[in-house]
Amino acid sequence: MAVKELNQSEFEAATKSSEVVVVDFYAEWCGPCKMLKPILEEVSAEGITVYSVNVDENKELAQKFQISSIPAVILFKDGKQVDSFVGLKEKEDIVELVKKH
Repeated sequence: MAVKELNQSEFEAATKSSEVVVVDFYAEWCGPCKMLKPILEEVSAEGITVYSVNVDENKELAQKFQISSIPAVILFKDGKQVDSFVGLKEKEDIVELVKKH
């Protein structure tokens, strides 16, 4: 699986899954975001659904979820936020976080 880019119109349907989905809020100019991207690619390779949202192109979504620092990662299940973190984490930590839900 690859990390799929989401926009405002696709967001709600993509996060309604009964499986946990990981959504990365990022910006092209953000150094730590660039460091997190390959880690999330590895998480995706584990069979976990991972999406990314560019905060510069999707300001309404960033405001809705009160994204003030990036990278910000939110885990959703059945359309509801179940967990989140800001900054870098190792692949194993992210996978463990997903398994917790």
